[in-house]
Amino acid sequence: MTQPLTAALPVRHGFFTRAGGVSEGPYASLNCSLSGQDFSERVLENRARVARALGAEPAALVGVTQVHGTAVASVTDPWAAGQGPVADAMVTDRPGIALGIVTADCAPVLFCDPAAGVIGATHAGWRGAVAGALETTLAAMARLGARPERTHAAVGPCIGQASYEVADDLRDAVLARDLTDARFFADGRPGRPPGRWQFDLGGYCLARLRAAGVAHVGAISADTAADPERFFSHRRRTLAGGGPIGHQISAIVL
Repeated sequence: MTQPLTAALPVRHGFFTRAGGVSEGPYASLNCSLSGQDFSERVLENRARVARALGAEPAALVGVTQVHGTAVASVTDPWAAGQGPVADAMVTDRPGIALGIVTADCAPVLFCDPAAGVIGATHAGWRGAVAGALETTLAAMARLGARPERTHAAVGPCIGQASYEVADDLRDAVLARDLTDARFFADGRPGRPPGRWQFDLGGYCLARLRAAGVAHVGAISADTAADPERFFSHRRRTLAGGGPIGHQISAIVL
């Protein structure tokens, strides 16, 4: 059964795990990425199960070509699966359209302003989060009538701080924007050489949302890299020497 994790968002949504699909092998089982080497018919079935779990039509679940940027697509009509524009976020005010973000360690963030009838979804890796992907999503929602002080946002399962070892270059890029963001870095694990840090991506996204004036902010407490039974993980795959990988999906619908 396709059973997502949910947060305190007042519209239908789900942070889906890797369970409940038809894919096999390294893609088992609810792989929802059309950009990998999984059989497309299996991925389309997985995405259809996600849509139905949210009460949406399979053809109404849309995604974008994610590139770790800040572009936002405003969705007025569904497009064919795999044909989404290059962007890392989507917004809509159209009932029935489901916005889906695929991840395998990056943070999926779902938004809604129930009073305005506007929803959003963002793929927030560290690059996109630092560059302002969350804020550009809120700005796009505002153009549809949403307001941050009425908006609810939830950060979904992503790589946890204990699993996310990074080097000085990433820390320097984050601190180049705001030195106070040093609070999201802990010293590297014992035995590691100098210049290694543990980055709190989820906490960083939460702080950026609060600073942007989002009134209701929450998060799903889960570490994708440390939980192979429930989540796909790019970091875990890399540490294991590479190979194919699936992606989980997070989605929201009016």
